[in-house]
Amino acid sequence: MAGGRVGGWAGVVAAGLLTAYPPTRLPAQDSLPAGYGTLRRDDIAVRITTDQVDIQVLPLPEGIVRLLAPDTYRSLSDLIRNRQGAIDSLAAQTGTPHPTLVLVTFVGLVPQARFSPEDVNIASGGQLFRPVGIVPVSPGWGAYQLAAREQATAVYLFEEGISFREDLTVSYQTRSSNTWSRSVRVLDQERARVRGRRAVGTTGPP
Repeated sequence: MAGGRVGGWAGVVAAGLLTAYPPTRLPAQDSLPAGYGTLRRDDIAVRITTDQVDIQVLPLPEGIVRLLAPDTYRSLSDLIRNRQGAIDSLAAQTGTPHPTLVLVTFVGLVPQARFSPEDVNIASGGQLFRPVGIVPVSPGWGAYQLAAREQATAVYLFEEGISFREDLTVSYQTRSSNTWSRSVRVLDQERARVRGRRAVGTTGPP
């Protein structure tokens, strides 16, 4: 059941295990071409703010990141590619052969801001999805503490079943956000524009 692996997940971080599954790749969705998107991360990322940190949650399915501007798409693709081994190892270790990848960034709002990585959850389709593993991107991730304006980023692995084509709720501790509903509309509009740009052979906004 989605979100079933809660206890003991904190020990499930990037481990140098030989994967028993085929490498996890960002699945191609919608057959969208790369290089035609114009969106920024801030256009679609879900944000939650507490008195300690600002949390930014960005889904990483290929059908979403291809709608971002070309430089952002390349940056995110490189980020995943450079950590593919750790992602595949975690997928094997947690028994999640096809994890859903989400980029989560914590930004400190005060000196010595504390954050709890395991408290980021996603509710989709009537189910609560908790992270089954985390691959840190920032070197100081394990300190769980940030200076003011300092960032800590990681790739989260969730079980399959989250639908980013529909409304969902992102939560952190007692705070939650339903703003993904707006992101769904923004993505749908950009998806239509991307297909139009491809048809006329342009990469910029019409």
